[in-house]
Amino acid sequence: MKYKYLLFDLDGTLWDSREGITKAVAYALEKMGYPVPEQQGLSKFIGPPLTEAFPEYCGMTLEEARQGVAYFREYFSEKGIFENTLFPGVKEMLKKLKEDGRVLCTASSKPEVHIETTFRNFGITDDFDYICGGSLDESRCGKPKVIEELLRRIGLTEEEWKTKALMIGDRKYDAEGAALFGIPCLGTSMGFAPEGELEAAGVCGIVHSIEEMTEYILAR
Repeated sequence: MKYKYLLFDLDGTLWDSREGITKAVAYALEKMGYPVPEQQGLSKFIGPPLTEAFPEYCGMTLEEARQGVAYFREYFSEKGIFENTLFPGVKEMLKKLKEDGRVLCTASSKPEVHIETTFRNFGITDDFDYICGGSLDESRCGKPKVIEELLRRIGLTEEEWKTKALMIGDRKYDAEGAALFGIPCLGTSMGFAPEGELEAAGVCGIVHSIEEMTEYILAR
């Protein structure tokens, strides 16, 4: 096999988290006194760290953005974390990949504690060898820092991660973060990327279903 170490993004890659995240963003914006966009406008907040998205899309200062993140987590930790759905076929895919000897990892900017809660809710914790995400104190925020920490935990050499690791994600942040380490990224159209974003980010391929994702990985 070529890709032994699989680095999965989560939102828009393994599950549909649109409802929980957009409701939490709307809650935060309302609490902050900012206009709440329509549903389509809220979807752009899925993917990038909110400390970057709030200033970019709403004009918040960094201090305001951090308060917005606090409000976001207030809603998300109680309700939003349960307002998501696994894409059809994910559990079957994880089982096949494990049986094939792949090492399954998460590389998500989502706080690690939220990943663990969601995994328990879906019953997929034991399918993963490494669960790595962001930190609540923002010391590990953004895809590059998460990937760096994950590679440290696995203990791979630079040669190993450049030749044996594959990132899988739905946004340019996944491809760009992986590229900093020389890791290719498989894109998925099931998530939240605007048209043409993944191609422009230089993904090594694009799949359109979990079945296609499974076939792509097992063939390599």
